[in-house]
Amino acid sequence: MAILDLLHISIADQCLYGFADGKLVVRLPVSTALNGPGELNGSGCTPRGRHQVRAKVGAGLPQGAVLRGRRWTGETWTPELHAQFPGRDWILTRILWLSGCEPGRNRLGRVDTFRRYIYLHGTPDSEPLGVAGSHGCVRMRNADLMNLFDRVPLHCQVQIEEASCPEWASAPLN
Repeated sequence: MAILDLLHISIADQCLYGFADGKLVVRLPVSTALNGPGELNGSGCTPRGRHQVRAKVGAGLPQGAVLRGRRWTGETWTPELHAQFPGRDWILTRILWLSGCEPGRNRLGRVDTFRRYIYLHGTPDSEPLGVAGSHGCVRMRNADLMNLFDRVPLHCQVQIEEASCPEWASAPLN
């Protein structure tokens, strides 16, 4: 499997497109913010623009591992655990923690993606993907994130845009 050098997240498509050497090799459904796109701290929005993977958390943890404060709680998600904590924003399996690359847009001050704790992270299989629903992060299926995690190096570029990407949505994967 090729190491990815660019992740492109389309808010319109609710899809992550992964590239290796300029070729589309991954297409995965995601869920971005219910509040839509935006950069302000406390907005609950998904930040746009150029980012990078600043930290990778959760290597070696089991699928469905529950993470709080970027640490494993020792729990693994189950429907019973979900019922016990119905309002919890589940961060599961792995975290790819993003940092903005554009000062004033998504880096530093009130728009700092890293200080907003914006992640690509796993979500319960019961949660819908392909529709906006997160609190600002990019939610993914746990199995998809586990497969992606080892293919994404630190400092991998991540572009988050509002626009649809019809040329990638139906293109064959290389």
